Amino acid sequence: MRIHFKIVSFCLLMCFILPFHLSLASESQPEVNIEAERMGHYLRYSNELVPWYHLAAIDQYERNIRQVRTDLPKPDGPISIIFPSHDWSGLLNPDPTDTEPNSIAFFGGSGLDGNGDGIADLNDVGDILMTMSAHLSLYGPAEEDFKAALWHYYKREQTVNQIATIAKLYKHFETIELDEHVFPIPKGYDYSYRGTWGSSRGWGGRRIHEGTDIFAGYGVPVVATSYGVIEVMGWNEYGGWRVGIRDNHNTYHYFAHLAYFDKGIKEGDVVKPGTLLGTVGSSGYGKEGTSGKFPPHLHYGVYKYNGKTEWAFDPYPALMNWERQKR
Repeated sequence: MRIHFKIVSFCLLMCFILPFHLSLASESQPEVNIEAERMGHYLRYSNELVPWYHLAAIDQYERNIRQVRTDLPKPDGPISIIFPSHDWSGLLNPDPTDTEPNSIAFFGGSGLDGNGDGIADLNDVGDILMTMSAHLSLYGPAEEDFKAALWHYYKREQTVNQIATIAKLYKHFETIELDEHVFPIPKGYDYSYRGTWGSSRGWGGRRIHEGTDIFAGYGVPVVATSYGVIEVMGWNEYGGWRVGIRDNHNTYHYFAHLAYFDKGIKEGDVVKPGTLLGTVGSSGYGKEGTSGKFPPHLHYGVYKYNGKTEWAFDPYPALMNWERQKR
């Protein structure tokens, strides 16, 4: 009886201790850093002709479009590059799921064995990156070589420019972790705004308002909201003095109705969150230099490129989030 009691007591004690021990063990395991994992893959499959940031830019672009397209699978792994099966196995290959490297090569497919397991798997990270690296190696490491390789693969100028922009950002900052954002008006300045997306506009023909108006006084600083490259800068009949910045998430940020540009920026420059772009004004709605047709404000718009088309979306939710972050 006493032995039975001891066994029962021991079992009850273990039922308490074991889960506690397992929970501590799980808590002590560091979370996997997906960015670090991705960077490891890029570095492994880069070489003198294919810098890591070229592979990273293509992968980020593919991730961007898969997140917003309904005809593509959502990204579910560390790498988002997808090769069409007929490109991978060969257009005339009777087996579109072929994983035998020699057979794939015979039929002119692009698929390669990147991890040394003897097969060329369309869904394997190493095989995917090795195959993309081999394609890029045919052209060279210079920016124009990279663009030529992208054009041959995607055959869309806007896609080429978007990926080149991402690569430029990764090269400049030497990291893929570029997700920080800030509100376009710095802390300490008075401003007001509300959701004006979709409101009607009449000047220049009936249209909808594609953005959010942030009202502030003349001369209030306007800053970049994200990491990006200045794609366009100058006069626009509707937006007046405006700056357009493209980021690493296929998003184009539009800052319009400025009074002045900051003298330290120009087209092609790399910017980061908080980079001074200019000051609030009331320019626009006419020929170059037109100003004063409406109260001073910043028009902030955002446009997403999905690999086929570019479309405007409402920036108001993001602005509210960035505003909360700066408080």
